[in-house]
Amino acid sequence: MDQLGLDNIELNKPIRETTYETLKNAIIMGTIPAGSRLIETVYAETLHISRTPLREAFRKLELDGLVEYVERRGVIVRAFTIDDIEETFTIRNALMMLIIPSVFENVQSAHLDALQQILDAMDISQKEENAEELAKYNRDFHRIIEQISDKKRILRVIDSQEEYINRFSRIAIESVVRRSNAHQEHHEMVRMLREGEQDTFAKLMENHLNESKMACLATVPLGKKKAED
Repeated sequence: MDQLGLDNIELNKPIRETTYETLKNAIIMGTIPAGSRLIETVYAETLHISRTPLREAFRKLELDGLVEYVERRGVIVRAFTIDDIEETFTIRNALMMLIIPSVFENVQSAHLDALQQILDAMDISQKEENAEELAKYNRDFHRIIEQISDKKRILRVIDSQEEYINRFSRIAIESVVRRSNAHQEHHEMVRMLREGEQDTFAKLMENHLNESKMACLATVPLGKKKAED
């Protein structure tokens, strides 16, 4: 299980917290696949910990909706559902729209240069149809725009959804048409930021985020609203 990063426990944090964070990250990023059983004895032995912090971590993961207790099977990793994607993107997209005025108030030439640098790299990845690189650059691009706002409290909430957004983006990564459209929209966003076109930027960003949500929703089997269905 070393590929899960489960041996790299941070010693400066309580063991229950590091156990929870490590398992959460592995589940969200798909290293521990949906449907996997989390067996106490196996993970306790791998992590060299007692079962008490592991059970606490399992309880927190259940509250997050990442695992569920199934009779006669134990703790099972849940698959992401339409509800999960809808809720995550609703939070992230609404907050992103709130910070746009601050983005235009604070944007500087250094920010625009950084965004352009990412676009130049994306141009190459787009041409090569390198989906993995595009996903990374896409998140870097949006992260810079978010940080320009300097709305620290809002950014903390956006950050809390970051792992889920990354996971959902990976799920939809094979959508070549979506990547192509999104890439052209990124170029338009930088131009609008340079020219101070806040209203048109807001409309484009809203459409851009909704399209991203729809691309992710398209990957979820029809009718899969709740994990228990």
